[in-house]
Amino acid sequence: MYAIVELLMILSNVDQSIGNYKDHSIKDDDVKVKTTGGILHFPKTIVMQQFENPELISNDDLKYLLGSFKPVRC
Repeated sequence: MYAIVELLMILSNVDQSIGNYKDHSIKDDDVKVKTTGGILHFPKTIVMQQFENPELISNDDLKYLLGSFKPVRC
């Protein structure tokens, strides 16, 4: 879970509307992450990379994760 929170902290520096970690679930190779601002989908490979070798995550990877963000509708 800590790797997910680390990724959220990095992404929140770019888009503060993402918010804070609430929960996550894993289905196959997809990690669905719920935040106070919405939902993101992280590939399991990127979460594992953040855990094992975070310096190998590219800006393109981060842009991909940001692109998966769906804000909550009030």
